[in-house]
Amino acid sequence: MKSNSNDSAVWFLAGAAVGAAIALLFAPQSGARTRRLIAGKAYESRESLLEHSRDLYEKSKEFADEAADMFERGKKLVQS
Repeated sequence: MKSNSNDSAVWFLAGAAVGAAIALLFAPQSGARTRRLIAGKAYESRESLLEHSRDLYEKSKEFADEAADMFERGKKLVQS
């Protein structure tokens, strides 16, 4: 039977989650320190995601403005 790539991705993510859970269980730090590290990484990831989403928003806004300008120029060319 042929496996599709979505199934492979799901199994990969499931394996990564299990591996992360095992790594946390056997971590050499205390639970409190591990929780602080996880919280810090989550905060950094959130900030990075927000920054990238702002950049993407600005780029898409610029793209939309350029597309509108091109549409208007094309409309003028057709009308003349």
